[in-house]
Amino acid sequence: MSEPSSGWLEGREHCLPVRIYYEDTDFTGMVYHANYLRYFERGRSDFFRVVGISHSALLALPEPTAFTIVRIELDYKRAARVDDALVVRTTYDDVKGPRLLVSQRITRGDELIAAAQVQAVCIDMKGRAIRPPRDMVDLLRPYFATP
Repeated sequence: MSEPSSGWLEGREHCLPVRIYYEDTDFTGMVYHANYLRYFERGRSDFFRVVGISHSALLALPEPTAFTIVRIELDYKRAARVDDALVVRTTYDDVKGPRLLVSQRITRGDELIAAAQVQAVCIDMKGRAIRPPRDMVDLLRPYFATP
């Protein structure tokens, strides 16, 4: 049995294919707006996976680490519909203190469907903001806008 695809890298951008199913849509047949947040989350998580960062390994550190989204700016450009083949495109742009700055797009072919600017904060298990682990930042650094 093969593992599900975690996508691929094109330069500094991670690409994750997403197929739209009936369950993703609302009564109009278009993708329900909140589902785009799920697709963006999958893109951010699978980017980590492709470059060798494991969420479970971060939780197993002597000082367990996780992430929380503190800001997301989302622009809907076009509707996606059942059976559409989309690509979630993710770049990790920079780390500033505890914050990870992320740019994301969802495309259908050359069409922009949605775009997001995301700020995630690295936290400890008490929910306090902390700097991300150095090893994690080192794995992301080659993909930052300015390495």
